[in-house]
Amino acid sequence: MSETALRAPLTPISPSTRVVMVDADAIGDVAAGVVATVAPDGVLGVATGSSPLALYAALVRRRADGLATEGLRLFALDEYVGLDASDPRSYAAYVRSVIARPLGIPAENVRVPHGSTAADGAAYERAIAAAGGVDVQIVGIGRNGHIGFNEPGSDAETRTRVVELDESTRRANAEHFDGELSRVPTHAMTQGVATILSARRIVLVASGAAKAAALRAALTGPVTADNPASFLQRHPDVTVVADPDALREDR
Repeated sequence: MSETALRAPLTPISPSTRVVMVDADAIGDVAAGVVATVAPDGVLGVATGSSPLALYAALVRRRADGLATEGLRLFALDEYVGLDASDPRSYAAYVRSVIARPLGIPAENVRVPHGSTAADGAAYERAIAAAGGVDVQIVGIGRNGHIGFNEPGSDAETRTRVVELDESTRRANAEHFDGELSRVPTHAMTQGVATILSARRIVLVASGAAKAAALRAALTGPVTADNPASFLQRHPDVTVVADPDALREDR
């Protein structure tokens, strides 16, 4: 599928943001083509949740076709406070089962933020710096414009830290907790906006009409902490891979 054949209806303000519109079932393959450029031994920032699942599946298929992924180093965006890494609902478990093991990446090459203190956040920042920084960072976008768990109100200077989760975010994630909002953790450790923007390249994946308003605001609206994803306009190399519903102008 050629890039020139894809014409997105939504034009971002930032000239450094490339928007690729594809059918929902092609998002994973197209995004994986960008992410695969960090192989065989680059540093990959990984998001969790449903948005990047197809991307990771596409990377696994590329590995089966010969892409060397065993040397990749992974840094996760975020983790719930209070969930043990062995808990199947934790993002540590997600990264192990969905990304690291299928790609043959050893445990020592996988880092997920953990803890609940400023010192824990600072340690994670040091680990990213020691690895030489993130080559490609994968992100999704929340319905309220959050990236990672940087909820509205997060400014461009934030670094890895503990945040209180917005109720809308917790409701969206309740499906992983038997549909019970009361079971969803109220806080998380997340890479900050500045941490995310420190990556050399960023790939944002989005699908569905529910993401359209937040994505439109992020790409065409003012840069504001009210929509943390809008800070991506300040990054020199962003690729957005999304389906027509997510890129609709009228939502």
